[in-house]
Amino acid sequence: VFMAGIEAITNSTYKKKIPRKDADGNAVRDSDGNPEWDYEDTLIWNPAVANLTLMALGSSTPEILLSIIEITGQGFFSGDLGPGTVVGSAAFNLYVITAMCML
Repeated sequence: VFMAGIEAITNSTYKKKIPRKDADGNAVRDSDGNPEWDYEDTLIWNPAVANLTLMALGSSTPEILLSIIEITGQGFFSGDLGPGTVVGSAAFNLYVITAMCML
């Protein structure tokens, strides 16, 4: 289910409006002198960055669930384990993946 969600997000596209060109590379215009447009599907996300970021967030799921279980078990007061685990793990995951993408 998680991988299907990632695939749905990373395969999202939008219609990009680009000017129509003739064989010489000049913009094609209609009879009123307005440019004519073509539309192409373009990915919203860079697939590599999107997959790595979403996998980092998905890998933090156990820590998030641990924190939720701990908070609900202590009358909605944070315990010793949950917040530090979530923040530390998420920060490490996101910083490392961002650094790897920049290389």
